[in-house]
Amino acid sequence: MAQFFSVHPDNPQPRLIREAVRILRAGGIMAYPTDSCYALGCMIGNKTGMERIRALRGVDERHHFTLVCRDLSEIARYARVDNRQYRLLKAATPGPYTFILEATRELPRRLAHPKRHTIGLRVPDHPVVAALLAELGEPILSMTLSLPEDEHPLNYAEDIRARLDKRVDVILDAGACGLTPTTVIDLTGEVPEVVRTGQGELQRLGLE
Repeated sequence: MAQFFSVHPDNPQPRLIREAVRILRAGGIMAYPTDSCYALGCMIGNKTGMERIRALRGVDERHHFTLVCRDLSEIARYARVDNRQYRLLKAATPGPYTFILEATRELPRRLAHPKRHTIGLRVPDHPVVAALLAELGEPILSMTLSLPEDEHPLNYAEDIRARLDKRVDVILDAGACGLTPTTVIDLTGEVPEVVRTGQGELQRLGLE
């Protein structure tokens, strides 16, 4: 049975954040709010957690995980970022955007796309995520909480508990997030490629 924590969306309680991070460090996976949709997350080194998230989502190793990071410097540790890419990232972070970039050697090989050696990265604009990342001290390995039998992501923590109570270890309830996932932009080519149009506005990046 999952731990269920009601956290304030703007001022999350430090005690609850510490307990959620303790569960992550013990090998758990969590459902948590972001600035787009609820997401599933675990620690980078949690191989079993990765497989559990893939099983919940019904996806294989070709589906990108996202590294949810604190800031641009953390992104640059795990992905190669040139000046052109950096300017775009700076304009979009924090915010509801996911960027696909070439992975560095710092990124564990099993986290990268098996053929392209790329990884999705983002910096959400959400106080709960910021508190989790500050306490954890490293990125969260994450995917949108969208189940294979559903048309839309789950948007209410009570629904998440009803559906996943025995399949995740902690649920952070900060109210409804939304049903629109992030805008995904592939930065590995000569020009940015919009892979998915989502919550993040393209005009903010000058891509319209």
